[in-house]
Amino acid sequence: MANWPAQSHVHLFTGKASSVDEALARAHQVYDAANAARQAGLEIPGQQDGGWGARGVRDGWELDWAAAKAGRWSNPDSWTRTKPYEL
Repeated sequence: MANWPAQSHVHLFTGKASSVDEALARAHQVYDAANAARQAGLEIPGQQDGGWGARGVRDGWELDWAAAKAGRWSNPDSWTRTKPYEL
């Protein structure tokens, strides 16, 4: 098995929230629900209210919630993006 804890990865959670605190709390809830389902041998819950959901969970990966950040998503591929691509 690879040494996952020694590596750094980014996990992206999306959904609607009215504040940074709410977004972080909802992301944590989605992760906890997905992780609990996986450990119980159940299917990972689909998208929940507000658009929150998880697609998968990897065994042995612990998320650093103290370092988690939240902000408005800006799709870099959107044609409505105001900032031009930098080449």
